[in-house]
Order: sequence, then structure tokens, then C-alpha cells
Amino acid sequence: MVTLVGVTIAYDRPGRLTGLDGVQSAAIGVLDTDPVAICVPVQGLVIQPTDPGARDLPEHRQAENQVRPAADLVARLYELAPRPITEPREPHQRVVGTCRHFAVLACSLLRHRGVPSRVRCGFATYFVKDRAVDHWMVEYRDHDGGRWIRLDPEILGQKVVEHPEDLAQDQFLSGAEAWIAFRRGEINADRFGVFGTENWGPAEIRGNLVKDLASLNKVEMLPWDEWGRMTEAYEGTTGPDYDYLLDDVAAVCAADDPAAIAAIYEHPDLEVPDPLIR
Repeated sequence: MVTLVGVTIAYDRPGRLTGLDGVQSAAIGVLDTDPVAICVPVQGLVIQPTDPGARDLPEHRQAENQVRPAADLVARLYELAPRPITEPREPHQRVVGTCRHFAVLACSLLRHRGVPSRVRCGFATYFVKDRAVDHWMVEYRDHDGGRWIRLDPEILGQKVVEHPEDLAQDQFLSGAEAWIAFRRGEINADRFGVFGTENWGPAEIRGNLVKDLASLNKVEMLPWDEWGRMTEAYEGTTGPDYDYLLDDVAAVCAADDPAAIAAIYEHPDLEVPDPLIR
């Protein structure tokens, strides 16, 4: 791997999927300056397909969870209820989506206000006892440029955890952190996976690690997007060489060196194909 010396990743500016250019200002409204306050309205912008309030939605609205760009999500929200996204709305006036959509919307609003922030793909330990469930959240840099503070916009204002605005280290493991722990024998990978499915085990950690790397490069894909060798990895046919590559990926993500993150992302097995970013 060749490190791109001097490369920085501007997390305070939008990427291709988090920009809000072209969105009516009336749709965004007036955003707070406090990072947590910016994210608070997001909890009421997305409805999961399995939520009670989604049962009576027209079938065609399920396609909303296929939307990647934040700008398209905000535009759709304005179509459903022509008022700022900072104002409360009924469940049927929210976009159908996943935890990824909560995280991307929060990240887009933070970046819109110039707050360094990024989406992370990994596993939450607070939804199902003794399980680490596939999940996406957002983290932002504190005001003095120190630590990254992890925040789950989906559960802000709820009592799922004591401090959803500042998650504890063991409450969310990024794809990189989960992979490192797995390779060290510190976790049971069979307890890591997608709730409500049979998709559990090392393959899920592999997939979330690659998606986490993409997110660190400001390319926040859908949970079910696959590229590179991900399909083979989910099928268990990649072998040791791919795992060695993922060891390097996880180490780079953990070190949080933007130049190294950008460099390893250029590997053909890791970079998201341009046609998929839409």
C-alpha cells in the first residue's frame, strides 16, 4: 500500500451522498449550532419498514429505502410534508429507511453546518441481549478537534441507552473494531449479524468493515450494497488472502490516518464502483 502523503479528508464538508446542494432552504430550515441539537430532529425523519406506523403505507413507498443521497431524502421529506425537517412530523410523513438513512441524514446536516462528522458502519450491542446487531451511526469531532463522539440519531430522545448522544466504547463496534476483535479471538463472531435474518458470523463483519472503509472515505452506501469481492465473502469463498487484506484495512481504519485511509481505499477490491454511487 502506498500512502498518499499530505492527503486529508474534509469531514466538515459534504461528500457525494451527503451534500444538500439544490435542496430548497425551506426544506432544511434553521439548524442549531450544537452538534447534538442538529441531530435531534433526525429521529423523526425516518420510519423503518417494520415500525407499527409503516403498516398502512402504500407498497410503492417501500422503495424509499433504496435512496442513497441525503439530498433526495430531504426532497422526498418535503414532498411528504412541505415544511422544514426541523419540525415534528407524523409517521406517514417520514421516509421509509434504515439505520443507515438516520445516520446519513444526521451526517449531512452536521456537514451542512461545517461540523466534522462521518457515518460509521458496524454493530450495536444495545438492541438484543448478548448480540451485536448490524447498525449504522454517526460520529462528530468535539469542538477542540479531539476525540470523535459517537451518536446514534435513531434513538436520540429514547431510553434504549443512557447516553445515545455519546455512546460508550462497548456499545458500538465499527466494522474495523469488530474485525480486529474477531481476529484476536476476543469475540464470538456468530453473535454479530443482521437482526431478523440468518446472516450472522464472520462474513457479516467482513462486509461491514468494507462498508465502514467506504464511509470513512465519505461514500456512505446502502446496507445491502455489494462490490469488489463482497459477494464472494458473504458466500465464504474468498480465502485467506482476502482476510489478510481486511487485516490491513482494519488496522488503517483504527489508526485513523486520512492519507492511509484514502490510499487503501483505492484497492480494486475495496473502492465503490462509480456507477453505484448515485
